[in-house]
Amino acid sequence: MRLDIRKEELEALRAEYPRGCRVELVRMDDPYREMPPGLKGVVTGVDDSGSIHVDWENGSTLAVVFGEDHVMKAEEGAAWNGQKRRGR
Repeated sequence: MRLDIRKEELEALRAEYPRGCRVELVRMDDPYREMPPGLKGVVTGVDDSGSIHVDWENGSTLAVVFGEDHVMKAEEGAAWNGQKRRGR
């Protein structure tokens, strides 16, 4: 699991996932809440650690943890997994 994020990566994440952006969950491991792949939500922000905060359709507000969880933009299908995306 990757816990650190470079300034450039953080800026790119914030540009890629602005507030109001719709996302779809690819993978999240949370032992306390069922978060199924395909779940959709709306981004509320990206914090300084690179976690993407989301209001999910199931009522959850769990963040997508940088380097651990996987999400993609719902309208574009551009996957983010805390690593550099292909083609960048």
